[in-house]
Amino acid sequence: MYKVLFHNDDYTTMDFVVLVLRQFFDKDRTEATRVMLMIHHSGIGVAGCYAYEVAETKVHQASEYSRAHDYPLRITMEPE
Repeated sequence: MYKVLFHNDDYTTMDFVVLVLRQFFDKDRTEATRVMLMIHHSGIGVAGCYAYEVAETKVHQASEYSRAHDYPLRITMEPE
């Protein structure tokens, strides 16, 4: 299993992070907001844990979506 990690930056809006968490990681508004606040305050937050291929796909899709909207949101994965 692999954790998908969101990294804080000074440019990506909190609303956009919540949107990405809801759209690509199936979070409801409350959970997406909780994860976003963790990212904001701690510098990093876990969006979820997935099998390698699923995590890789989610990282790629969410990163591409962020770039398409001119945000530098950094999303990575690491073994659990």
